[in-house]
This record gives sequence, C-alpha cells and structure tokens, in this order.
Amino acid sequence: MKSISRWKTDAFAWLLLLPSLLFLLLFTFYPIAKTIRLSFYQADLASPEPIFVGLGNYSALFADEVFAKVMTNNLFFALGTVPTSMALAMLMAIFANKAMRGTSLMRTAFFYPTMIPMIAVANIWLFIYTPKYGLLSRAMTSLGMGEIHWLGSPDYVMWAMIAMMIWKEAGYFMIFYLAGLQNISPDLYESAQVDGVGRWTVFRKITFPLLMPTTLFVSIVALTNSFKLVDHLLVMTKGGPNNSSNLLLYYIYETAFGFWDQGMASTLTVVMIAVLLLFAALNFFGLDKKIHYN
Repeated sequence: MKSISRWKTDAFAWLLLLPSLLFLLLFTFYPIAKTIRLSFYQADLASPEPIFVGLGNYSALFADEVFAKVMTNNLFFALGTVPTSMALAMLMAIFANKAMRGTSLMRTAFFYPTMIPMIAVANIWLFIYTPKYGLLSRAMTSLGMGEIHWLGSPDYVMWAMIAMMIWKEAGYFMIFYLAGLQNISPDLYESAQVDGVGRWTVFRKITFPLLMPTTLFVSIVALTNSFKLVDHLLVMTKGGPNNSSNLLLYYIYETAFGFWDQGMASTLTVVMIAVLLLFAALNFFGLDKKIHYN
C-alpha cells in the first residue's frame, strides 16, 4: 500500500510538471538540437537544399576577421559592463537599504531605467550622443571641451555603449542586492557597532561575504545580458562604424536575416551558447567555494 501511495504521488508530480516539460522540450531543447544540426550544413541563398559540410562552417568562422572583431568587441563590452554594473548596483542597494526619508522614491529612481524598453533607451541615448544638438555635445561645448562624435568614432563608440548599458542595468541588479541585504540579520551589525568596528570592516567582513550568493547569481545574469542585449544596435549604430560596435547576437541576426546564411548563423549561435555555458561554469565553480550560504 505504501509503495502504491508513493507511486501515485510521483505520478501526480510528473503530471504537474508535464506542461512545463513539454514547453521546455518544444521551445528550448528542440531548437537547440536543430540549431546544432544545421551548423554542420551549408544553408544559404546559394544552396536550394542544405549541403552537409561537417566542420566547414566552424573552420570558416574561426578564420573570419569580422568574427574575431565581434568576439573581441563582446568580451570588451562584457568586461566594461558587468563589474561596473554589479559594483554600482551593490552601492545603490546599500544606500537604498538605509532607514531614511524618501527611501521608496530613491529605490524607484534607481530602478526606473530598467522599466524603460531597450528601444526607448536607445533613442534617449541617441539624442544624448548626437553631435552638435545632443545633450552631451552641448554640455561639452559649453565647458569648452570640444565635440566628440561618440557613435561615429571607432575609438569611442564602444565606451558610449558601455555607459548606456550600465545606466540601464545597474538598477535591475540593485533589486537582487537589496533582497540579499534584507536577508542579513541586523544582529550582526548591532554586534559590530557595539564592538566599535568601522564601516569598511563591516562591509568587508559581514556584508560582502554574505552577499556572495547574490553576487554569483547576478554575475551569471549580467554576463548573459552582455551577450544578448543588442536591440540598441538596430537604432544607434547597426554595428558600425566598421564593426566597432558589432556584438555577437547582432552579428547572428545580420547573418541569418541580412545575408540569409542559416548554416553560418546556426554555427554562430552554437558558439555563443558554448561561450555562455563556459562563463557560467567558471563563475559557478569559481565563486561557489567562496560563498557563505548560512
């Protein structure tokens, strides 16, 4: 009787999970499997039917100078946005966690950029970066600093994209850090205050170690976002000038729907998934040993 009851419980649990498993299979695993399969075929406008080429797409991809430039751009973009966004988010969360007047308004102000659609954000910052008439250009001119064509210069365009993305994402990550701070027992801070421990030591010995689970989660989300948030490129630069702002996902979009090369686009997608899995694994296994879960 006991085994029958347990079987019914397990069967009921699997039935509850079945809709989610079907959606996961249809919209995640099946597309991934089909993309991996298509990456071994030549499937472009010159091929009426896909032609099996084995690792030909991969060898051609890694010999492509544009792909090397795009990967360099994306790694630089991730290096510029992820640590800065996380550090700024942590500082904003610590500041917004204090019991003071206007805390709710402050949290809303910090989080507000996250609520704006990416296309709208791109248009706002396009106005800020516009030469002669843009807000930043006018401010620099009034200070006698001269003009910089932020989106038209290969030397500055990626820095402009990084600044915009930090402004967009820091408030989103702040919410996670704020939740992590509110889970830390106030008794720890009261004990440190009684002992006369300084603020920096409190942060270094109490706050930061206990926020490590949140940091692990946020770092993986931030790295993923740095490879998939490219809507702004459609509005602002189209990957230019001379591919100086081109990122991997936009390059995939351009290859698939601009050049209609489905085989190479699939290859690029497989590479992107592999890179994200590698970064997630390095983050998880690298930070997990340093995390305090209790």
